[in-house]
Amino acid sequence: MQRSRIALLVFSALVGSVVLTGCDQAAEQPKATASQGTPVGVVTIKSQTLTLKQELPGRVSAYQIAEIRPQVSGIVQSRLFTEGTQVEKGQALYQINPAIFEAELAASEAAVARAEASIASSKSKAARYKELLAIKAVSQQDFDEADATAKQAKAELLTAKAQLQAAQINLDYSHVASPIGGQISKSSVTVGALVSANQAMALATVTQLDPIYVDLTQSSNELTKLKKALSSGSLSVDADIQTEVELYMEDGSVYPHKGTLQFSEVTVNPSTGSVTLRAKFSNPEKLLLPGMYARASIVEGVQENAVLVPQRGVTRNTKGQPTAMVVSENNTVESRVLEVDRTIGSNWLVTKGLSAGDKLIVEGLQKIRPGAPVIVTEATPLATQAQ
Repeated sequence: MQRSRIALLVFSALVGSVVLTGCDQAAEQPKATASQGTPVGVVTIKSQTLTLKQELPGRVSAYQIAEIRPQVSGIVQSRLFTEGTQVEKGQALYQINPAIFEAELAASEAAVARAEASIASSKSKAARYKELLAIKAVSQQDFDEADATAKQAKAELLTAKAQLQAAQINLDYSHVASPIGGQISKSSVTVGALVSANQAMALATVTQLDPIYVDLTQSSNELTKLKKALSSGSLSVDADIQTEVELYMEDGSVYPHKGTLQFSEVTVNPSTGSVTLRAKFSNPEKLLLPGMYARASIVEGVQENAVLVPQRGVTRNTKGQPTAMVVSENNTVESRVLEVDRTIGSNWLVTKGLSAGDKLIVEGLQKIRPGAPVIVTEATPLATQAQ
């Protein structure tokens, strides 16, 4: 009996020891897991060559506009075009009654003929008087008068020819032609209307739509920053794409034809603080019409070793500064304050605070704090294309 009690006590002691050992191991296991670190997803930063673009607002304007006005007065005899159609350069648009101009042309032709006959007679007389003067058959005064008459006849001939040319020009002006090719508007006059030379009201308007201009506005502050970046070397110029312009329509769709940048004005609009840039686009489908609103993407320059980081890996601190969590060399969390330039697609363009090779934490940010150990796994790769 005594032996049975002793055996029972020994068995109880062994069981208690095993249970205590198991509890100690279970208590130590979370401590070991915590000391290894919190799992986080990271993106390894890579530098790249990036073409920087800027979107600017603008308005479409016609390539050429011609307001058709008569250059002679008269009655409109006929209209020679269909309203709203395409007309060619030099095409006749109106016919003004040419009768009076034809009569003036005939009178000028007669005046030229009369002057030519007069000059022949006066030249012959002057030549005879010159010979007679040599033998003292006529006085010097008679010769001078004959010579002056010949010169006067020559001047009258020149005047008559000038009047003939003017008469021909006026007759040609009775055919009112288009100075440019383009689409013509409705006519403001009808057949039988009296029109005057250089009148204020245009007979019609011709607008050339292909090619077409888009006038863009850029703030003077942005232009100054761009010039400083180019002069400092942080941005470089790629001549092949520097003047390339991509256009977005009012509905947000991309215009099918790319344009070229023509020039930038050298003065700043004092009321808006902006400068105007003009781009030219081909417009064969007539999709762009004067007055339409559009947005255009222009090339600012090329930045070497640009750093793009996902927006989800960047937050703001209490001061409003952009900050990021990165993994240090000993696998602990390090907080950095960044300087960013702009958003490009779903990324930030970072100018200071991150460099190639840094491991940016983008997943598990809610579970970490600066200095905490972490277990690193690769997250979604960093986007490399500008949007």
